[in-house]
Amino acid sequence: MAEYLQVHPVNPQHRALVRTAEALRDGAVIAYPTDSGFALGTRLGNQEGVQRIQQIRDLDEKHNHTLVVSEFAQIGKYVEMGNSVFRAIKAATPGRYTFILKASRDVPRMVQNHKRKTVGVRVPDHVTTLALLDELNEPLVSSSLILPGETEAMSDGELIKERLEHDVDIILDSGDVIPDPTTVVDFTVEDAPHIARLGSGDPSLFE
Repeated sequence: MAEYLQVHPVNPQHRALVRTAEALRDGAVIAYPTDSGFALGTRLGNQEGVQRIQQIRDLDEKHNHTLVVSEFAQIGKYVEMGNSVFRAIKAATPGRYTFILKASRDVPRMVQNHKRKTVGVRVPDHVTTLALLDELNEPLVSSSLILPGETEAMSDGELIKERLEHDVDIILDSGDVIPDPTTVVDFTVEDAPHIARLGSGDPSLFE
């Protein structure tokens, strides 16, 4: 049964963050809040955790997972990007964007797009998410918590507990989630940035 941890949205309790980070290092799958709705997350390199996320969402291996990091400086380890892309992403982070880029050798194959060898990366603008990532000190492999048959990410921690208490290990809830999807910017399909999905992030930064 999932452990339900409520934290303050401005000053999340350190004890809860430590507990969640420890569970992730031990192989947990968590539901956690972001600036675009709740997401499912597991530690990078946790193959079983990624498979559990795929099962919860009924996803196939073609689904694009996202690496969520706490600051822009960490992105370069996991993706390939030139100077112009570097500057564009730096100007938009943290924020409600997901960036699609060529994956580096540090990204496990099962997290990459199988055909294109790409991966999504993002730095969310959310206090609890960033505090958790700082405590964990490594990326989360993440996917929006959109259940099969639904179109919007879940935003109520207590409802997540009711529906997924036997599917995830921890639900971290700070009570301040709005289910607005990120704007997805693909840097791999054209010479210029391509808006693959228009969401809550301002696309004018990439025009």
